[in-house]
Amino acid sequence: MMKQERKTPYRMETISELHHILDLPRPMHPLISVIDFSKIKCYDDDALESVAYNFYCIALKKGFVGKMKYGQNAYDFDEGVMTFFSPNQVISTEIIADLKLSGWWLVVHPDFLRGYTLSQTIGKYGFFSYAANEALHLSDEEETLINGLMESLKKEYSTRIDRFSQDVMISQIDLLLQYCNRFYNRQFITRKNINNDLLSKMDAVLARYWEDDKMLLLGQPTVKYLADELHVSAHYLSDMLRELTGQSAQQHIHNELIERIKILLTTTNLSVSEIAYQLGFEYPQSLNKLFKKKTAVSPTDFRKSFNPN
Repeated sequence: MMKQERKTPYRMETISELHHILDLPRPMHPLISVIDFSKIKCYDDDALESVAYNFYCIALKKGFVGKMKYGQNAYDFDEGVMTFFSPNQVISTEIIADLKLSGWWLVVHPDFLRGYTLSQTIGKYGFFSYAANEALHLSDEEETLINGLMESLKKEYSTRIDRFSQDVMISQIDLLLQYCNRFYNRQFITRKNINNDLLSKMDAVLARYWEDDKMLLLGQPTVKYLADELHVSAHYLSDMLRELTGQSAQQHIHNELIERIKILLTTTNLSVSEIAYQLGFEYPQSLNKLFKKKTAVSPTDFRKSFNPN
């Protein structure tokens, strides 16, 4: 019997691309957008069936009918709830003809957060993890508060951009996430963490690797190291990731590594050579080569774009 071919997730690289697929006007800013679900006329583009967004997605949807899968788990979805997705994590949605929604959708590219503390703290919110497969259910009072925060953010986003705009919007996003974190802890205070998701476990292994500075002793994490920690074969790990996310385990490691480099470039004064040493590169040239291959700019030019002076 021939194995059924699975569809490779569509990689949504830019917010402008998302606007184009949804037949919306161009975003007012290339790295952030506040989308009104009621303005979207069509959701039946095949690309939306299984997609890995290259940016954070925070949504409050009303009127959703269908099934949604995040990573390996079915999402517990209901009327008037919030969902949170991290960059490059796969969301599969059952496409429903003539779907009509209300609510809003905040999309934020990680580069919008560079140089701000939020770029480091956003990953600590558990609701962005594959392990969280329940949407955030809001009380009427909580929903009113969240809608008020989003209206303020939307107003700032829609106002003419000036040198204070990004600072204000970052603060508003930070406050929004802090309230969501409070509501999530309230919702799941008696809930046990889902600990049998391989993707979630792998992210935890990588996080410990960075936090324990194992790069200095062991070098960069390898696929074999991850597979051994997860008690699976390296071949199986890469095949599983490629099937679910469209990327191999090595590509996943490189993506995480690039994010670490970006954080150090924008939040410290370490030289590129010092960053290379800290992250386990044998030579600074290796870091430069990988970074430019993944981002199309050199580490030095990337740093200058956030610190022009």
